[in-house]
Amino acid sequence: MGNHFQTVVDLDATSVDAPALAARGLDWLVMEGIVRAERTDCVLGAPLGHPPGPLWAKAVSEEDWEPSDGLNIEIGRTVFHGGQGDAMYAVCPHCATHTDLYTDEWDVIEGAWEPFGKAIETWHDTGKATVTCQRCGRAGDLTAWTWADDYYAFGYLGFEFWDWPEFSPRFLSRFAETLGGHRTVLVGGKL
Repeated sequence: MGNHFQTVVDLDATSVDAPALAARGLDWLVMEGIVRAERTDCVLGAPLGHPPGPLWAKAVSEEDWEPSDGLNIEIGRTVFHGGQGDAMYAVCPHCATHTDLYTDEWDVIEGAWEPFGKAIETWHDTGKATVTCQRCGRAGDLTAWTWADDYYAFGYLGFEFWDWPEFSPRFLSRFAETLGGHRTVLVGGKL
């Protein structure tokens, strides 16, 4: 069965402002009643997290089931990913060409992943990396590439909700506004 997660990643947060933005985001979530301020053992991979609040349903598209776990806030340079599986393709930020990483049968396309794998390692270590598009020949900042199903995101702040129903577009928009109108992406997955 596994556990599902949805991570709202702030793409504009820097290493310097991530802690303050994390506090602002948490304060808003608590004020809205979406999560509780207290911390319990309600998340995977972290000792403590924030359990669902009494008004958690304000954040989701459909109230078809109640969240069973809570919120973990990741601060610091992080490669956010969808857990099981992988991205089928990456999209160039310059020409919008899809670089296929797998065939339709999920067979690895020889040589396609290597530039991305190296760039992800470099970004994780340094915070900077580029990938050159095979089609247009232009180098693009790794963080500007987009991925099939938003499988990857690179940033310094992520709000990771465990075992919640799907978030509503309205909630995601309001949350981005709370973070100063920053660009956000939702990375969902399963472990």
